[in-house]
Amino acid sequence: MTGKALDLDAVVVGAGAVGLAIGRALAQSGLDTLVIESQPRHGMGTSSRNSGVIHAGLYYPPGSNKANWCVEGRELLYAFCRSHQVAHRQLGKLIVGQHEDVAALQTIASRAKDAGVENLRWLSQNELKTMEPEVRAHHALFSPSTGIVDVHELMLALEGEIEKAGGNVVTQSCFLAATPLGASACQGWQLDIKVGQQESHRLSCQLLINAAGLDADAVANRIEGLSADHVPQVHFAKGNYASLTGGHPFKHLVYPAPVPGGLGTHLTLNIAGEAQFGPDVEWLGPADPSRLPGSTHPGLNYAVNAARLADFATSVQRWWPSLKAERLQPGYSGIRPKLTQNAKEPAADFVLQRPGHHGLAGLINLFGIESPGITACLAIGNAVRQCAKSST
Repeated sequence: MTGKALDLDAVVVGAGAVGLAIGRALAQSGLDTLVIESQPRHGMGTSSRNSGVIHAGLYYPPGSNKANWCVEGRELLYAFCRSHQVAHRQLGKLIVGQHEDVAALQTIASRAKDAGVENLRWLSQNELKTMEPEVRAHHALFSPSTGIVDVHELMLALEGEIEKAGGNVVTQSCFLAATPLGASACQGWQLDIKVGQQESHRLSCQLLINAAGLDADAVANRIEGLSADHVPQVHFAKGNYASLTGGHPFKHLVYPAPVPGGLGTHLTLNIAGEAQFGPDVEWLGPADPSRLPGSTHPGLNYAVNAARLADFATSVQRWWPSLKAERLQPGYSGIRPKLTQNAKEPAADFVLQRPGHHGLAGLINLFGIESPGITACLAIGNAVRQCAKSST
């Protein structure tokens, strides 16, 4: 980029999986699109620090954005992975519980059906033993639509699609501020962006899409004319993972009944077949609304405290009693931008904030994009493209 103003149809702030999917959808619709990312590579925040699970859509309130976009996005994602040779496996998963968990599993089954997931089914004890002999549970559901994906390959494929459609993805480009163009009404946006260690650059665009993930509120707070009432207070929640040393007997993902704030300490498998447990939920508190965009990810502590492994072992031994605690080692962690402040509050929905919500033409904000964001990314891209059509 040069110091001259660049006129673009759309700028997407944030090159995680969701930002890239949005950039792809906009570029393929014929818009001159630029995706900017403050970090050295795409997807270094929430997108690269999760379980890599393709969710079926079992847990979310029917009619919510999470439910709708997860169910739609799941099928889009499987089709995209097949057509673009992105590594993935439709393994299926078990949701298991003891006698005291039956009500929670019944709620999952009912909610999944209402959300349009038709193939979730109860397993008999014989079926459970045949599918996963090491699992000990009194009740189990099986979701054949659940799978795993190599998120890094997915993001590379999405970036390739953006470039193929004539768009661009630029890293180490930090959003500084946005100012509406037009004397009386917003007729586009003037952006200030710092590229690497250079002086700030100025460009203009018709559409501004805030898909900055962990930084979405920090970006929104630097958009002139956007009322603070439309910027939610974000709370960060850390999800820690434990790695399993040695081999394992599992062929499917295994989830316990959900816990407040998360889906419980579950077993996931990566594309290489290696097992990990997590995430747990460690609430970190409110994000500083005055922080600079681009400062969040480098300022977070992603180290996994080994003292947490005892709780991992206790949780997993409820359904895999033969697990030896010494086989668990600290793994990796990820941070989620929560729109609730603790586990006592009901989980918040994804927020897609359109011009009709805040009164600024050409501005779309996305807040609270966490799980199932990877699964839903292509559906979110389509939703933003529809919003963009009504904004131009």
